[in-house]
Amino acid sequence: MPVRFPIAAITDEFSPDLDRAARSMSAIGMAGAEFRMLSGKNIVDLTDKEVDQAVALARSYGLEVVSIASPLLKCVLPDAPAVDARFQQDVFAARHTFADQPRLAARTFEIAAIAGARIIRVFTYWRTVRPAECFSRIVDALGGLAEQAAAQGVTIGIENEHACNIATGEETARVLAALDHPALKVVWDPANALVSGENPFPEGYAKIPAGRIVHVHAKDCRVHDHKAEWLELGKGSVDWPGQIAALERDGYRGWISLETHWPGPGGDKHQASIICGRNLVKLVNR
Repeated sequence: MPVRFPIAAITDEFSPDLDRAARSMSAIGMAGAEFRMLSGKNIVDLTDKEVDQAVALARSYGLEVVSIASPLLKCVLPDAPAVDARFQQDVFAARHTFADQPRLAARTFEIAAIAGARIIRVFTYWRTVRPAECFSRIVDALGGLAEQAAAQGVTIGIENEHACNIATGEETARVLAALDHPALKVVWDPANALVSGENPFPEGYAKIPAGRIVHVHAKDCRVHDHKAEWLELGKGSVDWPGQIAALERDGYRGWISLETHWPGPGGDKHQASIICGRNLVKLVNR
């Protein structure tokens, strides 16, 4: 049976050493790479030369750079309600402020052009205790990014992130309804929706227009009081067989990209990503 979807991964989930990560990803059968952190530096902090070298190395292992997993809009929104302290805020060496966002956006578009990546992942500011009060400002910010993306022939992918204001399928659908822009789509992450208290499949997924999903992140967990226990892919509470079947049914043709999070046997994150990568290949090939 042919592979239903191409498989990718965020490289630093395997290793901060891109050579080690790319070698393992290729051996599993992956064909795509997402750049988030390389050698301990966030992607937005790399020089042009460092990006060129990373792209060349990924391609030497047969990996296409499919997405720039940027930290855009992963910051506190000024003059907004208090940040919701229940959710862990992962920054991946990218502690930036609201004032930094225009500079980060400009650099992210430059990096995407160098890497040939067609998708730029963004967020919706750290989640507040009253996310609805931030909605119009989020839509404005995403609209501006979408306009820039359209001018450069790339796509902005909003990731539904449990630590940010748009975390569930329902919240994501509301943004899409408010901003019907061809360059604004979704990086759908079922596990993040689960941490946010939503049943991601089928309920959360059913709320998102299938044609607006541009990318999918795969990880798995169980949730206790909004705290995730990250697990081997396929061993948690996300119905991955059902989700993958629904994506195929609904005409999705993009990547499914591993974002392991599981610390792995004995805390060996590299081995964890190899195990989860193999599980993802099996799920896609069912």
